Amino acid sequence: MQTQQPLAMLGGLTAGEFMQRYWQKKPLLVRQAFPQFAPLLSRKQLFELAASPEVGSRLVQGQGRDWQMRHGPVGPRQRPPFERPHWTMLVQGVDLHCQAAADFLQAFRFVPDARLDDLMVSWASDGGGVGPHFDSYDVFLMQAQGQRRWRYGTQKDLSLQPDMPLKILASFEPRWDVVLNPGDMLYLPPRFAHEGTAVGECMTYSVGFRAPSLAELGRDVLQRLSEQCEDQIKPRLYADPQQVAVTHPAQMPASLQAFAQMAVQQALAQPQALNQALGEVLTEPKAQVWFEPQSTPRRIRGWVLDARSRMLYDTHHIYLNGESWRASGADARLMQALADQRGLSAAQWQTASVTAKALLREWGEQGWCHPI
Repeated sequence: MQTQQPLAMLGGLTAGEFMQRYWQKKPLLVRQAFPQFAPLLSRKQLFELAASPEVGSRLVQGQGRDWQMRHGPVGPRQRPPFERPHWTMLVQGVDLHCQAAADFLQAFRFVPDARLDDLMVSWASDGGGVGPHFDSYDVFLMQAQGQRRWRYGTQKDLSLQPDMPLKILASFEPRWDVVLNPGDMLYLPPRFAHEGTAVGECMTYSVGFRAPSLAELGRDVLQRLSEQCEDQIKPRLYADPQQVAVTHPAQMPASLQAFAQMAVQQALAQPQALNQALGEVLTEPKAQVWFEPQSTPRRIRGWVLDARSRMLYDTHHIYLNGESWRASGADARLMQALADQRGLSAAQWQTASVTAKALLREWGEQGWCHPI
């Protein structure tokens, strides 16, 4: 992606300038980041998604210190009338179910795909919101329809109100107060306190980013490493022919501790083992995603990745939907182009090796990519 070209969505900044000056540092308000923006889906389509068990959704009602939250699916009988004030419908991962939403996310790929999470769409009646709160990740808040008032600022006290169904700040001290119109966008770094309130009926798009905790990422990577061990490390059982009779049977044998340490060291000693495990973890599809097998035609002009597919690469591997393949040379460059472009042209497909074509057809049959 071109990172040195001024972008209207960043207020005339280049992607490089934005990342250097604002990313994880300070907010940025951009008026008409997306001029003459038209909503990517209607209110009816959004609420159909909210009613589906395949989609993550939440219904939030309340204000002040009185809040209620219901997890989806939320059908017509569970939601309040549209004209009732102070309620919000939040629909997660809209990009997984709406191609226009997936296409919209492409504008934010100046941030690594490994960090980009999803597009959440919130519809709110007049006065609707989720209260003053903070997020642990970066977020772009783009106004798609109607108006929303945003109050935000940095504050040291991030303690929460007790016994609430939502994470509501106990004390909120905003520094800025703005109203966003359709096409306007606000970027907020992690842990910036903010509160959005609908001014009349409105719809807001939230582009969120993944920020796994050290413990979470360590757990997931270690689990992948343990799976790799079963395939890559020669089976060996613990043995202790020199074990003597003990007078303290509950004491842990030092030899068994050393055996466990050796097991971990061998797992980490495998070439690129840690990076491979990380790539597989970061491309694992979300829990509510599954792919339908499909047949591929004999004549193919090119490929496009399914919107739900996660694809990354590093120096030695290609990662797609939780799996990995070693790749080098022309095949690696081709697959890297697929990951960066989210598709392959007819010329790229025609010049692919027999091995690469076979792998692409296999991915097509699994529904991970689609022929064009």
